[in-house]
Amino acid sequence: MTRVLVVRLDSDGDVLLSGPAIRAVAAGADEVVAVVGPKGRQAAGLLPGVDAVVEWRCPWVDGEPPPVTQEDTDALVDALAALDADEAVVLTSFHQSPLPTALVLRLAGVPRITAASVDYAGSLLDVRLRPGDPALDPTVDLPDDLPEAERALAVAARAGYALPDGDDGRLAVTVDAAARDEATAVLAAQGVDGPYVVLHPGASVPARAWSPHRAAEGAAALAAAGHRVVVTGAPGERALTAEVAGAVPDGRGVDLGGRTSFGALAAVLAGAGVVVVGNTGPAHLAAAVGVPVVSLFAPVVPPERWAPYGVRRILLGDQDAPCRGTRARTCPVPGHPCLDAVRGAHIVDAVARLMYGE
Repeated sequence: MTRVLVVRLDSDGDVLLSGPAIRAVAAGADEVVAVVGPKGRQAAGLLPGVDAVVEWRCPWVDGEPPPVTQEDTDALVDALAALDADEAVVLTSFHQSPLPTALVLRLAGVPRITAASVDYAGSLLDVRLRPGDPALDPTVDLPDDLPEAERALAVAARAGYALPDGDDGRLAVTVDAAARDEATAVLAAQGVDGPYVVLHPGASVPARAWSPHRAAEGAAALAAAGHRVVVTGAPGERALTAEVAGAVPDGRGVDLGGRTSFGALAAVLAGAGVVVVGNTGPAHLAAAVGVPVVSLFAPVVPPERWAPYGVRRILLGDQDAPCRGTRARTCPVPGHPCLDAVRGAHIVDAVARLMYGE
Protein backbone atom coordinates (compact mmCIF):
# COMPACT_ATOMS: atom_id res chain seq x y z
CA MET A 1 0.00 0.00 0.00
CA THR A 2 1.32 3.45 -0.93
CA ARG A 3 0.73 6.10 1.73
CA VAL A 4 1.55 9.70 0.75
CA LEU A 5 1.67 12.73 2.99
CA VAL A 6 0.52 15.96 1.34
CA VAL A 7 1.72 18.85 3.48
CA ARG A 8 0.08 22.29 3.41
CA LEU A 9 0.48 24.10 6.72
CA ASP A 10 -1.38 27.38 6.17
CA SER A 11 -5.01 28.44 6.50
CA ASP A 12 -8.27 27.11 5.07
CA GLY A 13 -7.96 28.97 1.78
CA ASP A 14 -4.46 27.62 1.15
CA VAL A 15 -5.62 24.09 1.90
CA LEU A 16 -8.61 24.45 -0.43
CA LEU A 17 -6.26 25.56 -3.20
CA SER A 18 -4.25 22.38 -2.69
CA GLY A 19 -7.35 20.31 -3.43
CA PRO A 20 -6.62 19.55 -7.10
CA ALA A 21 -3.08 18.44 -6.21
CA ILE A 22 -4.45 16.20 -3.47
CA ARG A 23 -6.86 14.62 -5.94
CA ALA A 24 -3.96 13.99 -8.30
CA VAL A 25 -2.00 12.24 -5.57
CA ALA A 26 -5.08 10.28 -4.52
CA ALA A 27 -5.49 9.01 -8.08
CA GLY A 28 -2.09 7.30 -7.87
CA ALA A 29 -1.76 6.41 -4.19
CA ASP A 30 -3.61 4.03 -1.91
CA GLU A 31 -3.90 6.50 0.95
CA VAL A 32 -3.45 10.27 1.29
CA VAL A 33 -2.78 11.87 4.65
CA ALA A 34 -3.21 15.65 4.68
CA VAL A 35 -0.75 17.29 7.08
CA VAL A 36 -2.18 20.73 7.83
CA GLY A 37 -2.07 23.54 10.36
CA PRO A 38 -4.90 24.08 12.86
CA LYS A 39 -6.24 26.94 10.72
CA GLY A 40 -6.56 24.60 7.73
CA ARG A 41 -7.99 21.51 9.37
CA GLN A 42 -11.66 22.20 8.70
CA ALA A 43 -10.95 22.72 4.99
CA ALA A 44 -8.90 19.51 4.81
CA GLY A 45 -11.89 17.62 6.15
CA LEU A 46 -13.94 18.62 3.10
CA LEU A 47 -11.40 17.76 0.39
CA PRO A 48 -12.03 14.78 -1.89
CA GLY A 49 -9.13 12.34 -1.82
CA VAL A 50 -8.13 12.91 1.81
CA ASP A 51 -8.19 9.70 3.85
CA ALA A 52 -6.82 11.10 7.11
CA VAL A 53 -5.78 14.45 8.55
CA VAL A 54 -2.80 15.19 10.80
CA GLU A 55 -2.63 18.60 12.47
CA TRP A 56 0.71 20.38 12.96
CA ARG A 57 1.03 23.95 14.18
CA CYS A 58 4.23 24.66 12.36
CA PRO A 59 6.52 27.32 13.92
CA TRP A 60 7.84 28.55 10.54
CA VAL A 61 4.45 28.80 8.83
CA ASP A 62 1.77 29.68 11.40
CA GLY A 63 1.01 33.41 11.59
CA GLU A 64 1.20 33.25 15.39
CA PRO A 65 4.08 30.81 15.65
CA PRO A 66 4.74 28.71 18.71
CA PRO A 67 8.33 28.37 19.90
CA VAL A 68 10.53 25.68 18.41
CA THR A 69 11.30 23.20 21.16
CA GLN A 70 13.13 19.90 21.27
CA GLU A 71 10.19 18.26 23.03
CA ASP A 72 7.60 19.33 20.44
CA THR A 73 9.87 18.47 17.54
CA ASP A 74 10.60 15.00 18.92
CA ALA A 75 6.88 14.37 19.45
CA LEU A 76 6.10 15.46 15.90
CA VAL A 77 8.87 13.33 14.41
CA ASP A 78 7.55 10.32 16.33
CA ALA A 79 3.97 10.97 15.18
CA LEU A 80 5.00 11.31 11.55
CA ALA A 81 7.24 8.25 11.75
CA ALA A 82 4.30 6.23 13.07
CA LEU A 83 2.44 6.93 9.82
CA ASP A 84 5.07 4.89 7.93
CA ALA A 85 4.60 7.06 4.83
CA ASP A 86 6.18 6.13 1.52
CA GLU A 87 6.66 9.72 0.46
CA ALA A 88 5.66 13.33 1.05
CA VAL A 89 4.63 16.13 -1.28
CA VAL A 90 5.26 19.47 0.40
CA LEU A 91 3.19 22.39 -0.91
CA THR A 92 4.27 25.95 -0.22
CA SER A 93 3.66 29.45 -1.54
CA PHE A 94 6.34 31.41 -3.37
CA HIS A 95 7.53 33.16 -0.20
CA GLN A 96 7.91 30.00 1.91
CA SER A 97 10.79 27.54 2.16
CA PRO A 98 9.89 23.85 2.34
CA LEU A 99 13.31 22.91 3.71
CA PRO A 100 12.62 23.06 7.49
CA THR A 101 9.54 20.93 6.89
CA ALA A 102 11.55 18.54 4.75
CA LEU A 103 14.10 18.18 7.56
CA VAL A 104 11.37 17.12 9.99
CA LEU A 105 9.96 14.68 7.44
CA ARG A 106 13.42 13.26 6.79
CA LEU A 107 14.00 12.76 10.54
CA ALA A 108 10.66 10.93 10.59
CA GLY A 109 12.02 8.51 8.02
CA VAL A 110 10.03 9.61 4.99
CA PRO A 111 12.09 8.14 2.13
CA ARG A 112 10.99 10.40 -0.75
CA ILE A 113 10.16 14.10 -0.55
CA THR A 114 9.11 16.47 -3.34
CA ALA A 115 8.88 20.26 -3.04
CA ALA A 116 9.67 23.56 -4.75
CA SER A 117 12.69 25.37 -3.34
CA VAL A 118 14.69 28.42 -4.40
CA ASP A 119 17.49 27.32 -2.11
CA TYR A 120 19.83 24.39 -2.61
CA ALA A 121 18.20 21.43 -0.86
CA GLY A 122 21.01 18.91 -0.62
CA SER A 123 19.68 15.61 0.64
CA LEU A 124 16.53 17.15 2.13
CA LEU A 125 14.62 16.78 -1.14
CA ASP A 126 14.61 13.90 -3.59
CA VAL A 127 12.67 15.86 -6.20
CA ARG A 128 13.13 19.63 -6.36
CA LEU A 129 11.37 22.18 -8.53
CA ARG A 130 13.07 25.53 -9.04
CA PRO A 131 10.66 28.49 -8.71
CA GLY A 132 11.29 31.89 -10.25
CA ASP A 133 10.94 33.93 -13.41
CA PRO A 134 11.76 31.84 -16.50
CA ALA A 135 12.52 35.01 -18.45
CA LEU A 136 15.36 35.80 -16.06
CA ASP A 137 16.59 32.28 -15.35
CA PRO A 138 16.28 29.49 -17.95
CA THR A 139 16.75 26.84 -15.24
CA VAL A 140 13.44 27.78 -13.61
CA ASP A 141 10.79 25.09 -14.00
CA LEU A 142 8.04 26.58 -11.80
CA PRO A 143 6.97 30.10 -12.81
CA ASP A 144 6.26 32.34 -9.82
CA ASP A 145 3.03 33.76 -11.19
CA LEU A 146 1.12 30.51 -11.56
CA PRO A 147 -2.20 30.43 -9.71
CA GLU A 148 -1.67 28.66 -6.40
CA ALA A 149 -3.82 25.68 -7.43
CA GLU A 150 -1.70 25.18 -10.56
CA ARG A 151 1.53 25.61 -8.62
CA ALA A 152 0.47 22.81 -6.27
CA LEU A 153 -0.55 20.62 -9.22
CA ALA A 154 2.88 21.18 -10.80
CA VAL A 155 4.60 19.96 -7.63
CA ALA A 156 2.36 16.89 -7.52
CA ALA A 157 3.05 16.22 -11.19
CA ARG A 158 6.82 16.33 -10.62
CA ALA A 159 6.30 13.76 -7.85
CA GLY A 160 4.61 11.56 -10.47
CA TYR A 161 0.93 12.24 -9.83
CA ALA A 162 -1.58 13.51 -12.37
CA LEU A 163 -5.28 14.26 -12.25
CA PRO A 164 -7.43 11.37 -13.47
CA ASP A 165 -9.31 11.57 -16.76
CA GLY A 166 -12.39 13.73 -16.41
CA ASP A 167 -11.05 15.85 -13.55
CA ASP A 168 -10.97 19.47 -14.74
CA GLY A 169 -8.59 20.62 -12.01
CA ARG A 170 -10.98 23.07 -10.41
CA LEU A 171 -11.42 23.42 -6.68
CA ALA A 172 -13.89 21.02 -5.08
CA VAL A 173 -15.24 20.06 -1.68
CA THR A 174 -17.54 17.35 -0.42
CA VAL A 175 -20.56 18.74 1.41
CA ASP A 176 -22.40 15.94 3.18
CA ALA A 177 -26.12 15.66 3.92
CA ALA A 178 -25.67 16.78 7.52
CA ALA A 179 -24.00 20.02 6.42
CA ARG A 180 -26.69 20.66 3.80
CA ASP A 181 -29.43 20.04 6.37
CA GLU A 182 -27.70 22.38 8.83
CA ALA A 183 -27.52 25.13 6.20
CA THR A 184 -31.16 24.66 5.25
CA ALA A 185 -32.24 24.88 8.87
CA VAL A 186 -30.16 27.98 9.60
CA LEU A 187 -31.48 29.78 6.53
CA ALA A 188 -35.06 28.76 7.24
CA ALA A 189 -34.77 30.02 10.81
CA GLN A 190 -33.90 33.43 9.35
CA GLY A 191 -36.80 33.33 6.89
CA VAL A 192 -34.64 32.79 3.80
CA ASP A 193 -36.64 30.72 1.33
CA GLY A 194 -35.64 32.24 -2.00
CA PRO A 195 -32.66 33.61 -3.95
CA TYR A 196 -29.97 35.45 -2.05
CA VAL A 197 -26.52 37.01 -2.35
CA VAL A 198 -23.86 36.31 0.28
CA LEU A 199 -21.70 39.12 1.61
CA HIS A 200 -18.73 37.90 3.68
CA PRO A 201 -17.16 41.09 5.10
CA GLY A 202 -14.34 39.67 7.22
CA ALA A 203 -10.91 38.32 6.36
CA SER A 204 -8.25 36.42 8.27
CA VAL A 205 -5.76 39.19 7.42
CA PRO A 206 -7.04 42.73 8.20
CA ALA A 207 -5.35 44.32 5.18
CA ARG A 208 -7.47 42.14 2.89
CA ALA A 209 -10.85 43.11 4.37
CA TRP A 210 -13.28 45.78 3.24
CA SER A 211 -13.74 48.28 6.06
CA PRO A 212 -16.92 47.66 8.12
CA HIS A 213 -18.59 50.92 7.06
CA ARG A 214 -18.04 50.09 3.40
CA ALA A 215 -19.34 46.55 3.89
CA ALA A 216 -22.44 47.97 5.57
CA GLU A 217 -22.90 50.33 2.62
CA GLY A 218 -22.54 47.38 0.25
CA ALA A 219 -25.15 45.33 2.09
CA ALA A 220 -27.63 48.21 2.04
CA ALA A 221 -26.98 48.85 -1.65
CA LEU A 222 -27.54 45.20 -2.55
CA ALA A 223 -30.81 45.18 -0.62
CA ALA A 224 -31.93 48.40 -2.34
CA ALA A 225 -31.24 46.69 -5.67
CA GLY A 226 -33.68 43.92 -4.73
CA HIS A 227 -31.31 41.24 -3.42
CA ARG A 228 -31.80 39.26 -0.24
CA VAL A 229 -28.50 39.69 1.58
CA VAL A 230 -27.05 36.92 3.74
CA VAL A 231 -24.04 38.04 5.77
CA THR A 232 -21.61 35.31 6.81
CA GLY A 233 -18.61 35.24 9.10
CA ALA A 234 -16.57 33.24 11.57
CA PRO A 235 -17.47 33.03 15.27
CA GLY A 236 -14.94 35.77 16.04
CA GLU A 237 -16.61 38.09 13.50
CA ARG A 238 -20.08 38.23 15.05
CA ALA A 239 -19.87 41.92 15.92
CA LEU A 240 -18.85 42.68 12.34
CA THR A 241 -21.60 40.59 10.73
CA ALA A 242 -24.21 42.08 13.05
CA GLU A 243 -23.12 45.58 12.06
CA VAL A 244 -23.18 44.80 8.35
CA ALA A 245 -26.49 42.91 8.39
CA GLY A 246 -27.96 45.63 10.58
CA ALA A 247 -27.33 48.19 7.85
CA VAL A 248 -30.02 46.57 5.70
CA PRO A 249 -33.30 48.45 6.25
CA ASP A 250 -36.31 46.99 8.06
CA GLY A 251 -34.32 44.15 9.62
CA ARG A 252 -34.09 42.32 6.30
CA GLY A 253 -30.39 41.65 6.55
CA VAL A 254 -29.66 38.06 7.50
CA ASP A 255 -26.82 37.62 9.98
CA LEU A 256 -25.25 34.15 9.93
CA GLY A 257 -22.00 35.19 11.60
CA GLY A 258 -20.68 32.27 13.65
CA ARG A 259 -23.86 30.25 13.16
CA THR A 260 -22.63 27.56 10.79
CA SER A 261 -20.00 24.87 10.67
CA PHE A 262 -17.50 25.11 7.84
CA GLY A 263 -19.37 22.44 5.89
CA ALA A 264 -22.67 24.24 6.37
CA LEU A 265 -21.03 27.49 5.28
CA ALA A 266 -20.06 25.71 2.06
CA ALA A 267 -23.70 24.73 1.59
CA VAL A 268 -24.88 28.29 2.25
CA LEU A 269 -22.40 29.62 -0.31
CA ALA A 270 -23.46 26.95 -2.81
CA GLY A 271 -27.03 28.25 -2.66
CA ALA A 272 -26.07 31.86 -3.36
CA GLY A 273 -26.43 33.59 -6.70
CA VAL A 274 -23.12 35.40 -6.11
CA VAL A 275 -20.70 35.65 -3.20
CA VAL A 276 -19.09 39.00 -2.37
CA VAL A 277 -15.92 38.39 -0.37
CA GLY A 278 -12.34 39.53 0.19
CA ASN A 279 -9.21 37.49 -0.34
CA THR A 280 -9.85 34.99 2.44
CA GLY A 281 -10.83 31.35 2.92
CA PRO A 282 -14.54 31.65 2.04
CA ALA A 283 -13.57 33.12 -1.36
CA HIS A 284 -11.91 29.81 -2.19
CA LEU A 285 -14.74 27.88 -0.56
CA ALA A 286 -17.18 29.71 -2.86
CA ALA A 287 -15.00 28.76 -5.83
CA ALA A 288 -14.94 25.16 -4.62
CA VAL A 289 -18.76 24.99 -4.73
CA GLY A 290 -18.82 26.66 -8.16
CA VAL A 291 -20.43 30.00 -7.29
CA PRO A 292 -19.48 33.26 -9.08
CA VAL A 293 -17.43 35.59 -6.88
CA VAL A 294 -17.14 39.35 -6.60
CA SER A 295 -13.62 39.47 -5.17
CA LEU A 296 -12.67 42.49 -3.08
CA PHE A 297 -9.00 41.96 -3.70
CA ALA A 298 -6.32 43.97 -1.88
CA PRO A 299 -3.09 43.86 -3.93
CA VAL A 300 -0.84 43.05 -0.95
CA VAL A 301 -0.48 39.68 -2.68
CA PRO A 302 -0.73 39.08 -6.46
CA PRO A 303 -4.23 38.36 -7.81
CA GLU A 304 -2.82 36.13 -10.53
CA ARG A 305 -1.82 33.74 -7.75
CA TRP A 306 -4.58 34.18 -5.20
CA ALA A 307 -7.79 35.30 -6.92
CA PRO A 308 -10.75 32.85 -6.76
CA TYR A 309 -9.82 30.00 -9.08
CA GLY A 310 -11.85 28.29 -11.77
CA VAL A 311 -15.11 30.24 -11.45
CA ARG A 312 -16.55 33.36 -13.01
CA ARG A 313 -15.28 36.32 -11.04
CA ILE A 314 -14.97 40.07 -11.00
CA LEU A 315 -12.06 41.62 -9.12
CA LEU A 316 -12.65 44.96 -7.45
CA GLY A 317 -9.99 47.06 -5.75
CA ASP A 318 -7.07 49.17 -6.92
CA GLN A 319 -4.43 46.66 -8.03
CA ASP A 320 -1.86 49.44 -8.43
CA ALA A 321 -2.23 50.82 -4.90
CA PRO A 322 0.96 51.60 -2.92
CA CYS A 323 0.50 48.45 -0.83
CA ARG A 324 0.96 46.29 -3.92
CA GLY A 325 3.11 43.23 -3.31
CA THR A 326 3.97 44.12 0.29
CA ARG A 327 2.31 41.04 1.85
CA ALA A 328 1.21 43.43 4.61
CA ARG A 329 -1.18 42.00 7.19
CA THR A 330 -2.29 45.45 8.38
CA CYS A 331 -2.91 48.11 5.75
CA PRO A 332 0.20 50.32 5.47
CA VAL A 333 -1.63 53.14 3.67
CA PRO A 334 -3.90 55.56 5.58
CA GLY A 335 -7.54 55.19 4.61
CA HIS A 336 -7.18 51.68 3.15
CA PRO A 337 -7.68 53.14 -0.36
CA CYS A 338 -7.18 49.94 -2.35
CA LEU A 339 -10.51 48.56 -1.07
CA ASP A 340 -12.35 51.47 0.49
CA ALA A 341 -12.59 53.20 -2.88
CA VAL A 342 -15.00 50.38 -3.75
CA ARG A 343 -18.53 51.60 -3.02
CA GLY A 344 -21.90 49.94 -2.78
CA ALA A 345 -22.81 50.86 -6.36
CA HIS A 346 -19.73 49.04 -7.62
CA ILE A 347 -20.81 45.89 -5.79
CA VAL A 348 -24.34 46.09 -7.15
CA ASP A 349 -23.01 46.47 -10.69
CA ALA A 350 -20.58 43.55 -10.34
CA VAL A 351 -23.27 41.27 -8.90
CA ALA A 352 -25.62 42.15 -11.76
CA ARG A 353 -22.94 41.41 -14.33
CA LEU A 354 -22.29 37.98 -12.85
CA MET A 355 -25.93 37.08 -12.29
CA TYR A 356 -27.52 38.53 -15.40
CA GLY A 357 -24.70 39.32 -17.78
CA GLU A 358 -25.45 43.02 -17.53
